[in-house]
Amino acid sequence: MFSIIESFRSALQSIRAHSLRSFLTSLGIIIGVASVIAVVSLIQGLSASIGNQFKGLGANSLTVFADTPFEQQLQGKRNVLTLLDFDRIVTHIDDISNVSPAFGPFGDFGTTVRHAGQSTFSRITAVTAAYQDASQSFPQYGRFIRADDDRSRRRVAVIGPKLRDELQLPENPVGQFIEIGGEWFKIIGMNEAQGETFGISKDNFALIPFSVGSAMAGNAAKLSISISFTVNNIDELDAVQGRLTGLLRTAHKLKPGQRNDFKVQTAAQLGETFDNIIAMMTAVLGGIVSVSLLVGGIGIMNIMLVSVTERTREIGICKALGAQRHHILLQFLIEATTLSVLGGLVGLGLGYLLGFGAAKMIPNFPDAVVPWWAIVMAIGFSSAVGILFGIMPAAKAANLNPIDALRYE
Repeated sequence: MFSIIESFRSALQSIRAHSLRSFLTSLGIIIGVASVIAVVSLIQGLSASIGNQFKGLGANSLTVFADTPFEQQLQGKRNVLTLLDFDRIVTHIDDISNVSPAFGPFGDFGTTVRHAGQSTFSRITAVTAAYQDASQSFPQYGRFIRADDDRSRRRVAVIGPKLRDELQLPENPVGQFIEIGGEWFKIIGMNEAQGETFGISKDNFALIPFSVGSAMAGNAAKLSISISFTVNNIDELDAVQGRLTGLLRTAHKLKPGQRNDFKVQTAAQLGETFDNIIAMMTAVLGGIVSVSLLVGGIGIMNIMLVSVTERTREIGICKALGAQRHHILLQFLIEATTLSVLGGLVGLGLGYLLGFGAAKMIPNFPDAVVPWWAIVMAIGFSSAVGILFGIMPAAKAANLNPIDALRYE
């Protein structure tokens, strides 16, 4: 224990005596760790934000939508869910509620919306009254679409805050009129803000009654809808999902072994999909910036080899006074590891500041989050780099012949 303490003291004295060289030596580790922590903190902050948004959807929510494999898309094929599928679900699936069909009467990307000389491109979705509970979508101002709006085919709309801002509508836009697809709609409500996901606003939309959207789309038989609903008993979630899959496979006349032409997804499964994407992004980006840690390790090895050459005579004196091989090995190994760990700690703080600053500079980006495993990884990797790249210089110092070392000029 005494030799370890003395090795630490000697390492700190050497670092202090050559402070500028020590800083430049650790610079590679500092930059490497800072890069890794900044990237990880940004991605984990985004992941936490997305996770919180999916939690708001409700654990007992299910959504079914058409799925067309990429190969079939290249052939011009397109699978659809129709209103007939919606009727089948309502009729044959028990223990569910808030069944709501939804579709884009102007396609997946929307159309131009106008108001008082202002215009913007927005996503338009035709929904029923049940969509509010199925999607956990609640108005900040006004009210949501009701069943009588759908029955009476009223030209009313619920908009998002982003659309309000784009059209320069009042803070409370209820009562204002907007033009969608050449027809005027009265705003009856504005939903609460939901923020952005991957830089795409979730608040630039307009919801209109399902019957109105069907009339505007034309041929209702060719509509491709998505269907959302809630399962009354969350313990029955898997069973309901299985019954739904069986019902639609039978209705679509799919043979055993044939791939589904639809997807049934829970909020939890959708969240897991995004988690997998985030994990892959973290691994790829983290691996790329970790290359700088390798460069930093090579720098430490180079400087330690120079240090061994400079202190050859000192090593000879220590060995002449009785220092054993493992004492010299430990001294240089601890010095290399200390340099690396100090660089890792500085890089850890710098990386968090970079991640936090970058998150604040990007509009509507969630705050950076540094998970505990990233801190452990930074310190552990720094220590490993110090040990790995410090072994060769330390071994060279320990193997010096004391007589040759004393004669070294």
